[in-house]
Amino acid sequence: MTTEPEPAPPPDEAPAPPPDEAEDTAPAGEDRTAGQPDDIQKDVAEAQDAWRRALADLDNLRKRHARELAGVREAERARTAAEWLPVLDHLELALAHAHADPASVIQGVEAVRDQAVEVLARLGYPRQEESGVPFDPSRHEVVRVVDDPDTEPGTVVEVLRPGYGDDGRQLRPTAVAVARRRE
Repeated sequence: MTTEPEPAPPPDEAPAPPPDEAEDTAPAGEDRTAGQPDDIQKDVAEAQDAWRRALADLDNLRKRHARELAGVREAERARTAAEWLPVLDHLELALAHAHADPASVIQGVEAVRDQAVEVLARLGYPRQEESGVPFDPSRHEVVRVVDDPDTEPGTVVEVLRPGYGDDGRQLRPTAVAVARRRE
C-alpha cells in the first residue's frame, strides 16, 4: 500500500498557524478562551479561582495579624501598668503620712524609689550608675568634663543621672562626668 503525499497548498494560501501561535486579537475585557477547547478553559478557570482564593487568604491573614498584634500590645500595656500600681500605692501612703516624722517620710520615699527601680529591672531596664569605668558612648552621655589628675583620661568620674537598660535595649543613657585627657 502506498501513500501519496498531500498536495501543497497553493502559494497564495498560507497554512493556518497552530492554535498556540495564533494571534491574540480578542479585545480587552473579552474572554480570551472562548474559542479554545473546554479543557483549557477549565484550567484557566481553576487557576483564576486558585488565585482569588490565595488573595482572600492573604487578606484574611493580614486582618488576623492586625487583630493579634493589637491584642498583644494591649496585654503588654496592661502588664506594664500593673507593675507600676504598687509604686503608686506606696507614693499615696507616703503623701498620706507626710505630716508625720520627716525621717520616716524620707525612708518611705526611698523605699518607693527602690521599688520603682525594681519594676524597671523586671521590665528589662536595669539601673546603670557605675563610676570608675571607661567611657562608652553607647551607654553614657557626657554632661561634664573634669580635670582629675588621679583618674585615667576617658574614665567616668561621676554619675549625674542614672541610665536604664542594657547595651541592646536602653531607655536612656547614663549622664556622666568624664576625666579630661591630659595634654
